Amino acid sequence: MDIREIEQKLWQAADKLRNNMDAAEYKHVVLGLIFLKYISDAFEEKHRKLESDKLADPEDKDEYLAENIFWVPKEARWSYLKDNAKQPNIGVLIDNAMDVIERDNTTLKGVLPKNYAREALDKRRLGELIDTFSNMTFDKGHESKDLLGRIYEYFMGMFADAEGKRGGQFYTPRSIVRLLVSMLEPKTGERIYDPCCGSGGMFVQSEQFIEDRQHKKGAVSVYGQESNQTTWRLGKMNMAIRGIGADIKYGDTLHSDKLPDLKADVVIANPPFNVSDWGGELLKNDVRWVYGVPPVSNANFAWAQHFIHHLSPIGTAGFVLANGSMSSQSSGEGKIRKNIVKADLLDCIVTLPSQLFFNTGIPACLWFISRDRTNRKNKVLFIDARNMGKMINRRNRELTDEDINALSDVYKQFKLQDPKYSDKPGEWKVTNLNEIAEQDFVLTPGRYVGSAEVEDDDEAFEEKMKRLTSELKDHFTKSHELEKQIKENLKKIGYEIK
Repeated sequence: MDIREIEQKLWQAADKLRNNMDAAEYKHVVLGLIFLKYISDAFEEKHRKLESDKLADPEDKDEYLAENIFWVPKEARWSYLKDNAKQPNIGVLIDNAMDVIERDNTTLKGVLPKNYAREALDKRRLGELIDTFSNMTFDKGHESKDLLGRIYEYFMGMFADAEGKRGGQFYTPRSIVRLLVSMLEPKTGERIYDPCCGSGGMFVQSEQFIEDRQHKKGAVSVYGQESNQTTWRLGKMNMAIRGIGADIKYGDTLHSDKLPDLKADVVIANPPFNVSDWGGELLKNDVRWVYGVPPVSNANFAWAQHFIHHLSPIGTAGFVLANGSMSSQSSGEGKIRKNIVKADLLDCIVTLPSQLFFNTGIPACLWFISRDRTNRKNKVLFIDARNMGKMINRRNRELTDEDINALSDVYKQFKLQDPKYSDKPGEWKVTNLNEIAEQDFVLTPGRYVGSAEVEDDDEAFEEKMKRLTSELKDHFTKSHELEKQIKENLKKIGYEIK
């Protein structure tokens, strides 16, 4: 069974448990069980190894902690829960398991869901879900960790889709994350920061990017902050499953920056769009507003300046903003944008296709800001990617691997000033600050990339018009014939159109 079949099978089994439960509540039930299954399997794999070692004690907590394996007390082990899955008190047993795991593993304190005993949760279905997960084994080291991580991410995507607008609070669609990471190219030894990190998808993809290229886990330092406590918990569990030692703080980033002295090599983020009640009136004199005080009616440029503030001298930031950030002149936003451009920090702007997000129909773009632009001073790359991507269902689109590779290759060529780079009319173009100034510092790529080239078909204009009008006449004739036939059919059943 391949990974997609496993994901779908587990989702179908988990969905039976839902009944009338709200998706926002239900996701914690299922994701908590996946997490519990994983840490228990990792523990029991180590437990078996210690049992075979005559000099070791398989119940010595320090043996596990020394290898960054969570200690799982006997009453929290999956084998115990599996044996009691059919008992009416299974919800109580799971809540107790979560409690003792938090008690004995300080990094998980306050993270795990503990509401399985509630009356609304069908205990028979809960037991069936435990049985289903029991048939999945996550104890084969690195490969199984990736498998569980994939399942965890798949479930989060499905929950985000089910929750609609609220889903975007914890999940950025995978293709957008992959595009940001591919363009930013994080490297071993760098500090990566996401100040609105949700469930940690940016960190997962950054680690994966490094591993794919170096064939080993990247030794990166990961920092984040998240203002929604339940989302923060999802992120902490996600990092634990992936084995990523992330320092994720809980709190409101704009009003209570928990990492004020951090200077990151890579800043990557998808902040909430166009927030109007962010409390900007309380931060008028904030040290981060180097390029202008952001309006109290919109937090977009508060976030942008927060990202810039946390960049190291060689750092690059890639982040998502609403399209209005490229052109708005209201409440001083145009002045802030102008100051950022004139400071020669802007590297690239990408307009994205519609329907990429689960939670909003607001058109979005990517900004790339860099402090190290010595080889491309006064130059900016504009990319119009609105026609990229493919529909994956009736509501949502995603960027393909080909799209992501094409966009990241163009950006890489621009950064390296590769002689192979060339403008592509209608899609991308490198321009200079003088031309941007002529456009009053409006950054919409459509103003710069021009129109796509149209191939000449060598057909003379007069001949083409004769052919097209003849074809149109034929269509009109067929249309009249169909209209007549429809009227006759309607008349036969008693409906006449005069």
